[in-house]
Formats: sequence, C-alpha cells, structure tokens
Amino acid sequence: MSSDKGTQLLIVEDDLALQKQIKWSLDQFSAVTADDRDSALVQLRRFAPPVVTMDLGLPPDADGTDEGFKLLEQILLQAPDTKVIVLTGQNGQANALRAVSMGAYDFLAKPFEPEVLGLTVERALRLAELQAENNRLHAMRQPDSLGGLITRDPAMLKVCRTIEKVASANATVMLLGESGTGKEVLARGLHQASPRRNERFVAINCAAIPDNLLESELFGYEKGAFTGAAKTTVGKIETANHGTLMLDEIGDLPMPLQAKLLRFLQERVIERVGGRQEIPVDVRIVCATHQDLKQLTTEGRFREDLYYRLAEIVVNIPPLRERVGDAALLAHAFVKRFASEHNRRSLTLADDAVRAVVAHPWPGNIRELENCIKRAVIMADGNQITADDLGLSAPEAEGDASLDLRTVRDEAEKKAVIAALARSNGNVLRAAELLGVSRPTLYDLMHRFGMK
Repeated sequence: MSSDKGTQLLIVEDDLALQKQIKWSLDQFSAVTADDRDSALVQLRRFAPPVVTMDLGLPPDADGTDEGFKLLEQILLQAPDTKVIVLTGQNGQANALRAVSMGAYDFLAKPFEPEVLGLTVERALRLAELQAENNRLHAMRQPDSLGGLITRDPAMLKVCRTIEKVASANATVMLLGESGTGKEVLARGLHQASPRRNERFVAINCAAIPDNLLESELFGYEKGAFTGAAKTTVGKIETANHGTLMLDEIGDLPMPLQAKLLRFLQERVIERVGGRQEIPVDVRIVCATHQDLKQLTTEGRFREDLYYRLAEIVVNIPPLRERVGDAALLAHAFVKRFASEHNRRSLTLADDAVRAVVAHPWPGNIRELENCIKRAVIMADGNQITADDLGLSAPEAEGDASLDLRTVRDEAEKKAVIAALARSNGNVLRAAELLGVSRPTLYDLMHRFGMK
C-alpha cells in the first residue's frame, strides 16, 4: 500500500477508543479527527480533506443516525468533491444504501478489517487526485473557438465555460454587458463552437440603422416595394440561414419591429417588405445589449413576450474594471499587436504605464483600452510607453494585505499571482520578484491554481 503523509484524512467517530484504532490502522495517512458534527465541519473547513470516514451514530443522538445523515448532507454540500466512507453498525444495509444514494463514496460494516479500510481509503484518495487533476487540466484548456478572447479572470473564465456549454444547443442566447466588454467576440466564439460553424455569422447593430431602414435590412424587400427598390434584396435574417445572426443593441429595436421579430422567433418564417410569400429560415439568434431589458419591459419600451423569447440563456459579462489582472494582460497584448503593425517591435510598457492601466477604471472597457494603447504606440518617442504617453496618471505602488482565513488567503494569493503574471507579461522571474517569492514557489502556486 502506498504511503502519502501529505494527504489529509478526516476521521469522524464519537467512540474515542475506536477513533484511536481507526487512526492507528491508517497511520500511513496524515489524519485529523472529530467526535461530533460541529467539530467535523470545523475540521472540514480548516483542512479541506479529500477523504472522510464517518460513523452515522453521533452525539447528541449516538444511538440514532439523524445526526450522521445531517453531517453527510452538509459535507457533500460544502465540499462536493470529498469522498465520504460511511461506517455502519445496526441496520447497516438500509443506512448504507441511503448514504450511497445521498452521494457517499462507499460504506463498510462494523466491525471492519483495517486492511480493507486502508485499501478503501487509498482508492478514494486516488480517485480524488485524478478528479482534481482533471479539473485543473480542464481549467487550463483554452478553447479554439474563443481564441480571440484574452483573460485570466475567474468570472470571465466562467463566462467562457458557459459559452462552450450552450454552443451545441440551439437556444437563443442573450449577452448582457457594458459597451466594449467583448460581446461580439463571445458571439463569434459561440458560433465557432456550435454545429453551425461552417455556415455564416451575420451581425447587425440595431442602434446604428435608422428605424425606417431597419425592417428592410433585417427582413429584405421585394422589387418595387418602395421608391428605390430596383431589385429584390435578401435581408440579414435570410442571409444567415443555417448559421448565426447576432442582433447587437437589441434594446433599441423599435416596437413595430419587435412584434415582427417575435413572430419570426415563434414561426421561423419571414416575409420580405412588400412580399406575400412566407420564407422558412433556420437561424440561431444571439442578441446583445448594454441596457436593462427587464427595466425596459416595465417601462413599456420592450415587449415582455419578446424578452422571454430572447432570454432562453442569459450571460452576464463583467466590465473590465472587475476582471482581476485583465487590464494589464490586454494592454501587453495590444502593445505587441500595434507595435508589430507599426514596425516598432521593441516597444514595451513601462512600469508606471502598467500601474496606470491597472488603476484606471476604463469606463469604455476593452474598446477604450485598445484605442488608448493604439494611440500611445503611435505617439511614444522611446522604446517604452509611459503613463504620460497613455494620458494617465500612475499611482504609487500598492500595499499588500494578509489575512489568515484559509479560503480568503487562497483567493488573495490567486488574485496576486494573476495580477503579477499580467503585469510582467507572463515573465515568471519578474512576476516572482513582484510577489517577493522564489521561482519554484511561484511555479507551485501556478500549479495549485491551474495556471500555465
């Protein structure tokens, strides 16, 4: 049997003699103990053990199983990846089946063989390690369909995973976010990850076209439908047949067109302006807006029935100011791109420029940052872009805060590593210097948080 002194095992048993026996029989593992539900939950939060062995009979009702089942439920709720091995006594078969149906990994009847318990724990640990490694690799995987999106922010990575999940479905997706947050990049990524990837992606901005022209742009028109209609013209919806249609700024769609769009979503047929023939169209709709559509429905400016047709899947995109480390990461990427375009490949961001980028709130989000960097690349005199070149003021170096709580500390460490890697443009040595740690320590932290 392999030995793993670094593994944390939680043993929950109110009989102190039996508790010592179990711990002794599992001495190849580093174990902590608890004798009731409250202390077990404290140990669970403190050590986050991958495996728990527990008795169902716990105080104050040591002869019953209610307290044990409550603990099992709480463990699986707070740490769903934890492998729980239930040790059963009286009515063992019925309780064991109930525990497994709730999500327990395995069960053993008392009295148990120490060797069997050890093998069961080792098997559970191996499974937990494999699942943790699989989750880490999944988190590191960058989908080709979203290759144009640069981020290390956990909330934005969650958005990317959502896009991947819904891409294969035919549901209508609504992208909500401020202007410049990358809604069209995500819409194109959704199209590329879908079964429609080989068909057309068509985008139309509902706010950029006058109301009297928008209907013909969307639905097309027949020859002679109005003055100047010299030939039959196919609209955007029909052009996107079998592909994906993105309706940007859907909140600005006029009321008469909202009714016509609703009919199309219900019937999946269109009529061109001036036409009488119903034309079937198979297209996936992705809509986007920076407005609060629910508020618009309350004010009577957006049809409620259309809203619920469009909001089958709603994805909220965080603004750039809320994405940890992304402003600096994007700034480096934009400098590299624009410097290459303008034959200034040696151009880099100075430290004060990076601090200025991180401190600025970027109300225009990625679009504003991109324009700012492009202008600075053109105007910079030397080989480094300074805060003055960006037209921003650089703040003083930030101070560090340290907290002792496990979860808060881990989150703070992860944010610090992301920010340091972003500021150093992926240079591990420079990032380690910013963090005040050695390179091996930084590599360990990156491995723990699933970063390349």
